[in-house]
Amino acid sequence: METLHSLYNEIIGFLGISQAFDILKTGNYSAFRTYDGIVALLYPIIPLLLILELILGLIYKKPHAKVYKVNFLIYIFNRFIGRFISIAMVTYIIGLLQPHAPFQSSLTWYWFIYGYVIWEFGHFLYHFWAHKVRLFWCLHATHHAPENMNLSVSHAHFFLEAPYADIIRTTVCIMLGVHPELLFIIMFIDGTWGAFIHIGENMLKDGRLGFMNRIILTPSHHRVHHAKNPLYMDTNFCNLLAIWDRVFGTYQNEQHHIPIEYGITRELDSGNFLEVYFGEIVALVKDIKAAPGFIDKMKYMFMPPGWHHSDTKKTAKIVREEFSKSTTQR
Repeated sequence: METLHSLYNEIIGFLGISQAFDILKTGNYSAFRTYDGIVALLYPIIPLLLILELILGLIYKKPHAKVYKVNFLIYIFNRFIGRFISIAMVTYIIGLLQPHAPFQSSLTWYWFIYGYVIWEFGHFLYHFWAHKVRLFWCLHATHHAPENMNLSVSHAHFFLEAPYADIIRTTVCIMLGVHPELLFIIMFIDGTWGAFIHIGENMLKDGRLGFMNRIILTPSHHRVHHAKNPLYMDTNFCNLLAIWDRVFGTYQNEQHHIPIEYGITRELDSGNFLEVYFGEIVALVKDIKAAPGFIDKMKYMFMPPGWHHSDTKKTAKIVREEFSKSTTQR
């Protein structure tokens, strides 16, 4: 009986409907007009879309079976690990750094815009380094391994990636004066949008969202980010606002004549949980062991993925440059 109750709580937790149920039990329906009530209504949208997307995949006979299977195992594994490792990095950094912030924002619309721009900067830094520093790529590659795009990919993360991301994003926001309460609102909005942009072609064939593609980062932009095509590699690091991708030259639109190929360049069995979850770490350890000296061993950890001590480098930057030259010469 206790097992069934735990399973029920897990399902309710995954669907995100527990808060809405609590409000419904009280009979105080006006609570849905408050911030907590709005959150309670919005939170179940992504899990319900994921289920609908899975059903449509079965109807269209494009089930993405390997992707759903492995991402489900990753979700369960991360939940299991989470029971034993409690990492409250956001709370810790707020308490540690907020007293040292040079100024403090407030809950107004203009500070909200400021806070979101700063949050996106912190997100850009975390995401950029996750692609450009091999040690961090080991944490992030799990998210890029799936060979198809669907909402389950938003759950495909190595369990240590969230603390690494939160350290950078929260540090940037708090030190640049974003009020913690404002930060939590931004995190909720950004997390919801960040899950939605993983929606796949079974649910949303054209991810450009019309005119929105020129204003914000859409599912189309994020599909580009997940691509291993030379033109698309290491682009679109922001989540909602493309401002920092444009500033640093990493913005890239989806091209009609270049179909997206999902996954990572290293060969792997994307249906194997251990290979998807730990494969990059194993590959890094092998490269470190094969390196001729201490300096090269350290470089393997901190140079971009694709760097090799023999100078046969195939980093994303070099691959993109070679592709650009080849297309220019045609």
